[in-house]
Amino acid sequence: MTLMTLPTRLRRWGALGALALGLGLTGCNSVLDVDDPDIITDASSASGAVALRNGVLLRFAQATSGGESLFLMGGLLSDEWKSGDTFEQRNSTDQRSVLETNSFLGGQLRAVNRVRVEGRSAIDALRQFAPTPEANIGLMFAVGAFTTNLAGEHYCNGIPFSSLDENRNVIFGSPVTIDETFTLAIQLADSALQFTAGTGGAAVTGLASVVKGRALLNQGNFAAAAAAVAGVSTDFEYEVTHSLNVNSNQNWSLNTNARRYVVGNLDGGNGLDFVTAGDPRLPAGPSGGANAFDSQTPFRAQFKWDRTDPVVVASGIEARLIEAEAALQTGDVTTWLSKLNEARATMAGLDPLTDPGSTTAREDLLFRERAFWMFGTGHRLGDLRRLIRQYNRASETVFPTGAFPKGGNYGGDVNLPISQDETNNPNFSQCLDRAA
Repeated sequence: MTLMTLPTRLRRWGALGALALGLGLTGCNSVLDVDDPDIITDASSASGAVALRNGVLLRFAQATSGGESLFLMGGLLSDEWKSGDTFEQRNSTDQRSVLETNSFLGGQLRAVNRVRVEGRSAIDALRQFAPTPEANIGLMFAVGAFTTNLAGEHYCNGIPFSSLDENRNVIFGSPVTIDETFTLAIQLADSALQFTAGTGGAAVTGLASVVKGRALLNQGNFAAAAAAVAGVSTDFEYEVTHSLNVNSNQNWSLNTNARRYVVGNLDGGNGLDFVTAGDPRLPAGPSGGANAFDSQTPFRAQFKWDRTDPVVVASGIEARLIEAEAALQTGDVTTWLSKLNEARATMAGLDPLTDPGSTTAREDLLFRERAFWMFGTGHRLGDLRRLIRQYNRASETVFPTGAFPKGGNYGGDVNLPISQDETNNPNFSQCLDRAA
């Protein structure tokens, strides 16, 4: 079961250490009764509650651009990234042949669940010991909504969401569908919007509104999605920040620095031209040598982020893209094009778009705009799945297909399975299905 929180893991290792000490130090039981004051599992003061809140924000960074998260793994399964690595876990994901035994999956599911579960503990503590500013409570709901929606976009049908009781014992969750997952994200976002008073309230409102719109879009509720983001200003941004002493921006670490990820470019026939397009939203190209870490894959770096650069995970640009898609669904081409160009007007070097003239071409242009605006931020896999689920595209016209550069052919996966780590959950066996 992949819910293990940091304190739980430490307690488990502590138990093993206690056993070893007990074998060699019979009669010295006081050695085993040492408290560790720097591990916070519960709060008994305002400062403790705020510390829990800060810990959740660290977990949120780890679940997004501060770790090898679904941002990267989802981009690898889609067309954003290619594996320039020797690790089978990355190569098989790039090849669209992901097994539940892939050892990277467990950490990513844990990262998502930690935000949700530890966020719940922080909410309870903040309500009791530090109820103002209310926006702190709202932020915990909002980041929980974000990661819950992220899970729905990346995993198969049948995601188990476990929780903890008041004594921090695990309550095993049963599998839920991706549609139910999106509903849960919407509910969390609505809760966030009830707690926006005080410092940070504008950021909570923007983040929760965009996440709600994104989840409604995933459900095909386009009009409600547009309504959810209508009040978000185009210049709004919610960033995940990075620093040398906490965590590096992993888009830089695993691509530009370690050369294990390579920016995708026309991959598998259907992939977008992320490099050769020369788009100012994604500066990218060859860098520092011909090949990636595996010594065979041509290396292409992104130049959008350096090691400590923040990553925008929700924005007013995304709000305008949601509104554009809702307009396109009703046949309002004028509003659709206006919203796309409103977003493009915020960046130098982007000329206004013109109507390509057909429904299919408009859809292609919309999703291309989404891909370049939100590259590397966990959106692309969900969008490719929506092209199948909502726009009736065949999977092999959407995902990379054909001959795989490292041998064999691309597989047929359109999502990630649940890690085998979850098999200790008695309510879970495996995905309900692997459909989009």
